[in-house]
Amino acid sequence: MQIHELKVGRKKKRKTIGRGGKRGTYSGKGNKGQKARSGAHVDPLFEGGRSSLVERLKKVRGFKSPHAKKININLNDLERNFENGDKIDIKSLIEKGLVGKIEARKEVKILGTGKLTKKLTVDKGIGLTKSAKKAIEK
Repeated sequence: MQIHELKVGRKKKRKTIGRGGKRGTYSGKGNKGQKARSGAHVDPLFEGGRSSLVERLKKVRGFKSPHAKKININLNDLERNFENGDKIDIKSLIEKGLVGKIEARKEVKILGTGKLTKKLTVDKGIGLTKSAKKAIEK
């Protein structure tokens, strides 16, 4: 490529602001206010003194915890639904209808309410209360 073969591209037209075109009157900042001042910086989360979005949502629409509640199962339910020597895991709980498929994603915990006369083995992924652990070990 030779120097005489080069082509000059078209110059972009610059956007002008204000009356004269350079940087007129308000210099594109509008009239008055915090953002019109020099060195202005407004916190992006600041909403002019009113309650922020997060605070308002808590009050108006209620608050939902990000931590899912555990699914509680009583010893009575195990007594009714399982046979002697059965293994208790999430699959077996879904099969017996004690836990739904979607609910099974949450943590399952066995509570010590009721009596247990059968021998059952509990999987590692299932939580136990102290009283439930005693009853199952018995």
